[in-house]
Amino acid sequence: QAPMVESGGGSVQAGGSLRLSCAASGYTYSWNCMGWFRRAPGKEREGVARIQVGSSNTYYADSVKGRFTISLDNAKNTVYLQMNSLKPDDTAMYYCSAGPGYGPCPERIFSYWGQGTQVTVSS
Repeated sequence: QAPMVESGGGSVQAGGSLRLSCAASGYTYSWNCMGWFRRAPGKEREGVARIQVGSSNTYYADSVKGRFTISLDNAKNTVYLQMNSLKPDDTAMYYCSAGPGYGPCPERIFSYWGQGTQVTVSS
């Protein structure tokens, strides 16, 4: 298992921005997909954004389209989630993840997980 550590969470006002980072100790050949997920208390885990490592094709949940941007820095082995126009409904623990797969990187293939970083958005 390769550890991944999220950072960048915090408390912000609605309409504000945060940039989450996930530093990985190293990628493997099977890490063709990277993604961000979130879980709020009492809610099911939600896939927020996914990216194909090779092509940089991205996929977003409808709830964050136009507001969040996922990106990769291969040299730093880091995946980012830029979150703009944050809403209280974005409040959750955010996790980065990685796994094999191609095309749209279906959520079922994500198998490596970080410990999470808390995002709290106030009104």
